Amino acid sequence: MLLDFGWSELMLIGIVALVVIGPKDLPKALRVAGFWVRKARTLSREFQSSVEQMVREAELDEMRQELKKATEIDLDKEFRQAVDPTGSLAESLKPPELPNFAEPALAADSGAQAATGATEIGTTHPAAPTIATPETVGHDIVPPKP
Repeated sequence: MLLDFGWSELMLIGIVALVVIGPKDLPKALRVAGFWVRKARTLSREFQSSVEQMVREAELDEMRQELKKATEIDLDKEFRQAVDPTGSLAESLKPPELPNFAEPALAADSGAQAATGATEIGTTHPAAPTIATPETVGHDIVPPKP
């Protein structure tokens, strides 16, 4: 990008260069000046591309941070907050707690086993069905009545 020089300014610079440098060395000076102008343009393009790259990286960092925030959101929690902020709806949909009637019977059975000494290994509960094993296959096994 050239500076804003008009034709009159360029003509003045040319006349001063011709007088100061002389007509003999003027072509050599113009080649050197052209080299430096090309070098300055190249450096300017490199600088501009590096600035653009830094801007893109900064935008990428912002996008990464926004994406990270988006992935950290607990959608289930946000949905529950939006639908039922007080929690009363979820509480009303819970099934009622039923009493466990089997607990007293289990406690009575364990108490009876402890009283009779039936906690030894190999003993069975009197109401437990007998299961056929390879040792008892040849013996008389009476199937339970239906």
